[in-house]
Amino acid sequence: MSQKVKSKPPGRESGDLRFGMRNYLALGGALLSILLGFWLLSRGSITAAPVLLVLGYCVLVPYGLAAGRGGERTPAGE
Repeated sequence: MSQKVKSKPPGRESGDLRFGMRNYLALGGALLSILLGFWLLSRGSITAAPVLLVLGYCVLVPYGLAAGRGGERTPAGE
């Protein structure tokens, strides 16, 4: 027996990661924040370093991965 293969409809799927400029800026900011946080941590900072690390890991990385493309518009109902 052969199985029918469903063709994928055109458009964006839930697992599709097409990054826009907003995503790259957020991920670049996260990388900068994390690197600066570790550098400050190596210098002995106990206040600014943890703040930058939490900002990078817990705010900017998830936002950079989850934010949609800025210019892409989808029809209502999709």
